[in-house]
Amino acid sequence: MPADTLLHYSHEFRVAYHQTDGQRRVHHSNYLNFFEDARVEMLRAGGVRYKDVEDSGRLLVVTEMNVQYHAAAEFDDWLRLDVVVTEIRKVRLRHHYDVFRDQTLIASADSTIACVGPDGRPKKLPSKFLDLAQHLDLARQ
Repeated sequence: MPADTLLHYSHEFRVAYHQTDGQRRVHHSNYLNFFEDARVEMLRAGGVRYKDVEDSGRLLVVTEMNVQYHAAAEFDDWLRLDVVVTEIRKVRLRHHYDVFRDQTLIASADSTIACVGPDGRPKKLPSKFLDLAQHLDLARQ
């Protein structure tokens, strides 16, 4: 599993019409979907299918999301969303996101993702994720 891809990833996409409001600007709620799509694609690029995580009896649920909006994105814009894992603990991951149109920062965010079982109780992250904590600590040095 490529550790680098599971720690930082760039996701590119075009803004669809249905993601905009009456002014053709991306509605603020759609950024949460953008972040989710980027996290799932980050896992896939790193060789982890989210479906397999769920099939192992684990769910990765958002427990916190903090978004700052800096500029407007509009219908048909080509955006790049950079996502970085900033922390890995036994049952949680933290991510940071930056959304760009060309060099313009559109939005930034931070999230906390918890690993839980089907009963909603905390469950240890799969070992593949916990092994990444070592790479994350080395990158900080």
